[in-house]
Amino acid sequence: MAVGKNKRISKGRKGGKKKIVDPFAKKDWYDIKAPSVFSVRNVGKTLVSRTQGTKIASEGLKHRVFEVSLADLQSDEDQAYRKIRLRAEDVQGRNVLTNFWGMDFTTDKLRSLVKKWQTLIEAHVDVKTTDNYMLRLFCIGFTKRRPNQVKRTCYAQASQIRQIRSKMVDIMSNQASTCDLKELVSKFIPEVIGKEIEKATSSIFPLQNVFIRKVKILKAPKFDLGKLRRLLLQSDDAFGLLSVVYVSRNLS
Repeated sequence: MAVGKNKRISKGRKGGKKKIVDPFAKKDWYDIKAPSVFSVRNVGKTLVSRTQGTKIASEGLKHRVFEVSLADLQSDEDQAYRKIRLRAEDVQGRNVLTNFWGMDFTTDKLRSLVKKWQTLIEAHVDVKTTDNYMLRLFCIGFTKRRPNQVKRTCYAQASQIRQIRSKMVDIMSNQASTCDLKELVSKFIPEVIGKEIEKATSSIFPLQNVFIRKVKILKAPKFDLGKLRRLLLQSDDAFGLLSVVYVSRNLS
């Protein structure tokens, strides 16, 4: 009679306990450097696996996208509703050199702006800067009551909305097409474009809370290390480390 294996008898495990390996033992920290258009240059730190064989650490860092609050970049808590995206372009030693890669509003800020008794007006435009960056700018604005108005509502007519939207597109195109990316980013921080739109549309219908709420980079020119260094040309000694930045490779 053939004797089969008894599956109920448990086998002893081969070898001893598995050695616990610290996942951070084979990783290195790198400092993230923001462009000189921002007040604070040392944004934070990021992790990457060390160079092993053909896998180079610096290559794993390139084109990594970091999302940072503008409040941290400008040391101004009033700017906390803006999120700035920075893309890693080059690695110099333990420093990751970044460039502007987009902007967005926080969800809570956008929702706080939308109220009843007013009209929301939005516009977007694709525009090319003088240094060949193709951007898509999104603008948002809201109507407000005229001075000494008794009526509670301040709804704009369809014809007025079309005129305001046309003004928004024209101003965004003119402002972005006559400057390079660095100058354009410096206009976003104090909301220069939004204030100009408010002033230009006051004769059509008074507006409030006009913002460039979102910026997307559709196409970037070929990478130029010399130009990137000029963007980052500023002493880093005066700036301290603020926070560890949350990293995402595929931010839309």
